[in-house]
Amino acid sequence: MFDWLANPNRFKRITNRLEPFLIVISIILITLGLYFGLFDSPKDYQQGDAVRIMYVHVPSAWLASLLFLSLAISCVFYLAWKHPLADIISSSIAPIGAMFSLLTLITGSLWGKPMWGTWWVWDARLTSMLVLFFFYLGYILLSNAFERKIDGSKSASVLAIIGVINLPIIKFSVDWWHTLHQPSSILKLDGPSIDNQMLLPLILMITGFSVFSLYIITINVKTKLIEKKCEALLLKSNLREFV
Repeated sequence: MFDWLANPNRFKRITNRLEPFLIVISIILITLGLYFGLFDSPKDYQQGDAVRIMYVHVPSAWLASLLFLSLAISCVFYLAWKHPLADIISSSIAPIGAMFSLLTLITGSLWGKPMWGTWWVWDARLTSMLVLFFFYLGYILLSNAFERKIDGSKSASVLAIIGVINLPIIKFSVDWWHTLHQPSSILKLDGPSIDNQMLLPLILMITGFSVFSLYIITINVKTKLIEKKCEALLLKSNLREFV
């Protein structure tokens, strides 16, 4: 499968067909999610309109964790089978995941100020999300820290796999420790405890963010494949001149 998709021309043909659908679907879903979240969903009886930050904060947090898991899986494929496409996918995911991690921290701070009276507390959930952001940054920095690209890719892949340990901490920190952060209200054994008018825009935003992420990652992968092909052609041309 990797070998089949790694052909730049084939990958470009496939993504050129998918990209218009992905961007249109993501725009529709995010627009609907924002509309229902800002204008149709009810206020929270305690938080008032401040709860509407949730419609960006929660999807961002989900995507940050999901993308890091995807990054780690891709790194496992790279270390196990040394396939360059896995490394390209990993390096394409990392900046998008870092962006969602940062967005989670920013919106969490904006949400926390009116609720907790401060922009930041060293709460277990907040701290573990900050650690996730640092793991993303560490992966990006390590990938470019070595003269030989392969050394950077291997080191960054190991870091990403180690970073998976942080994901269950993010998820269950509110259950394991007494924290200010509210517990999960969607993924519960007895079903969501959130109002359906709030749940709908959340689902729309999570799906919209997911599709948009796939769109950006696809563009990144396609661009990197083309760059690698150009580098190979340039190297081949230089070798011919040398000979």
